[in-house]
Amino acid sequence: MFKDRKLLIATKHHKEQVIAPIFEKGLGVHCFVPEEYDSDIFGTFSGEVERKNTALATVRAKCLTAMEEFDCDLAIASEGSFGSHPSIFFAQADDEFLIFIDKKNDLQIIARELSLETNFYGEKIHNKEMLLNFANRIQFPSHAVILRTEANDLTAISKGITTMSQLEDTFQQIMNMHGSVYAETDMRALYNPTRMGVIKVAAQKLLETIKTECPSCKTPGFCVTNVKQGLPCSWCSAPTRSTLSFIYGCKSCSFISEKMHPHQKTTEEPEFCDFCNP
Repeated sequence: MFKDRKLLIATKHHKEQVIAPIFEKGLGVHCFVPEEYDSDIFGTFSGEVERKNTALATVRAKCLTAMEEFDCDLAIASEGSFGSHPSIFFAQADDEFLIFIDKKNDLQIIARELSLETNFYGEKIHNKEMLLNFANRIQFPSHAVILRTEANDLTAISKGITTMSQLEDTFQQIMNMHGSVYAETDMRALYNPTRMGVIKVAAQKLLETIKTECPSCKTPGFCVTNVKQGLPCSWCSAPTRSTLSFIYGCKSCSFISEKMHPHQKTTEEPEFCDFCNP
């Protein structure tokens, strides 16, 4: 279905470095990146362009726009979001969506990787000692820095800082002109190896989903569509909020199957039971 076809990777931030090898080997496609494609029109992490839709809607639009612009029927795009983890308090997370669209076979397959592996961070900087501490925290210079006057302020902003001399000089310039400096991690993939690693994990997950066929109609992309809670407590046998089963579904023929105990657990510990530990 995919062998020897051209696969467009809709990116301007070098994501093909981790995506292309996985799909060229896994599907036998020939990956390419259009030189003039500008994914920043859908939003930028530094705020010059606000993302107007959800990550999922954005990644789909990003992919379809590139396919239309460069006349290609097979493409991949990714979209990331950063902030507090939805269930682990006080932890930052990288939430990556990847989408694979095949217009020829009417397929849209999505993978998501929610990872704690991120150096997403920002703080107000008052002196060079604080600047160096910040740089060390976010793994500079392998990971780039953004300096600006204030958080979300575009008055003076410098992105992609990767050398100590550039970091110190830019800090001094902004401080002299505006009296304040805010530092943050540059989360663009080409400037952030940690994020690039998460994208790689998501790409591998996407490939595995594509290669998983529906048992009924053999359409690629047979994947988890729902998670059923209710794993019984080992003490009282009451249903808990922990996962009892995964529901797999086919978008083509609507075939559904259920996989019980996907985490290899048949009961849950009483500490996670609302009756034993209310």
